[in-house]
Amino acid sequence: MSGSIVIAGLGPGSETQVTPEVTAALAQATDVVGYIPYVARVAPRRGLTLHPSDNRVELDRSRLALEMAAEGRRVVVVSSGDPGVFAMASAVFEAVEAGPLTWRAFDIRVLPGITAMLAAAARAGAPLGHDFCAINLSDNLKPWSLIEKRLRLAAEADFAMAFYNPRSKSRPEGFAKTLEILKTICADARPVIFARAVSTPEEEIRVVCLPDCTVEMADMRTMVIVGSSTTRIIARDGTPIVYTPRSVPA
Repeated sequence: MSGSIVIAGLGPGSETQVTPEVTAALAQATDVVGYIPYVARVAPRRGLTLHPSDNRVELDRSRLALEMAAEGRRVVVVSSGDPGVFAMASAVFEAVEAGPLTWRAFDIRVLPGITAMLAAAARAGAPLGHDFCAINLSDNLKPWSLIEKRLRLAAEADFAMAFYNPRSKSRPEGFAKTLEILKTICADARPVIFARAVSTPEEEIRVVCLPDCTVEMADMRTMVIVGSSTTRIIARDGTPIVYTPRSVPA
């Protein structure tokens, strides 16, 4: 089969953070598939067809991409950030596993991107400098009970934590519960980073001690990074530097 699929990460927002490998794949594509705002980041050109779709149709989007690859097209499936972090790579492979055996023979490549967690951490300093975990706070694809269990275990294990999709208008209560759990289990003033729209003109970085965090500080464009008990703040003019030392006292 002459068709191919590239699953590509467009980075957190700035065009300067799209990798040359992804740029080259887009230049060779006949079709680009993805969530509406991510496809909008791809410049139209002759010979390229854009296929934007809604946020909750990942498997339909994946099947469309595979069907077009079966027709010999060069398809790029785009995600923001990194396609393997709460994004389209898993959805495409889920469709491959459930689909015709011929789909398993396709030329499928995953091209990494800069995920929001790493972009936000870099803006603040090095809050993920030691052990950390990433948790998607959206309960669209998993029950809140599982999210709560993972939150509690991560807090008890003293990980630094990066939260994707912390708070939407339709489910603001999830982040409120998250803060309640963290304040109860951690019971200290560790720093929390609210990094909104990183690498875009709307970027805003705020560092707040855990007891002072409120639900309104986050929305769906915000990456929230919670430090561990060893995470430190270096005070200075402007935004402080937040880092987690690479060693932990015995």
